Amino acid sequence: MNLLAHALLSGADLEVRLGNVLADFVKGRDRLSMPPAFLEGVRQHQAIDAFTDSHPVVSRSKARVRDYRHATGILVDVFYDHFLTLSWHRFSAEPLERFNARLYAEFGAHTIALPPEAKDVLEQIVRDDWFGSYGSIAGVEDTLTRVSQRLEARTGRDFRLGSAVSQLVAHLDELAADFAEFFPLLRAHVETVRAA
Repeated sequence: MNLLAHALLSGADLEVRLGNVLADFVKGRDRLSMPPAFLEGVRQHQAIDAFTDSHPVVSRSKARVRDYRHATGILVDVFYDHFLTLSWHRFSAEPLERFNARLYAEFGAHTIALPPEAKDVLEQIVRDDWFGSYGSIAGVEDTLTRVSQRLEARTGRDFRLGSAVSQLVAHLDELAADFAEFFPLLRAHVETVRAA
């Protein structure tokens, strides 16, 4: 799952939510200085990713976009956040716009000392309304372009994921059905993880 799903599934604690949303940007030694609630969010993030990556419904979605085999998991994560925005009312009583505004305000007011990359990403999430952007095809394309740039900077390889939005359009109904089947299962799994 991508960032919006991680934010929604985190529960109400800000530090847990920050850990869940920023887990991919706080690694190694940087985690040693994070508060316990942040680390709980990282644990939840990892549990969400493990469940998602091994689930047969997600595998079915990945097969639909197999032309991008090096990045099918990334594409499905972003595409599922697109469907989450479109069906938000099924999963939250709080309207998406209000949820985003509240989280952005909380993110801006946090007091955790974040490493530079995580701090930069958090500022970009708020400044560029990443959570709100998932609702449009153009926003999904922008997200995939950002992901490509990050991957290219890290690996030196050319990813060009922005053009993969064509896969979302080509398989829209099938991917939407996959998401609708999978997300309630993920929510139930996260509840057991949070209770543990």
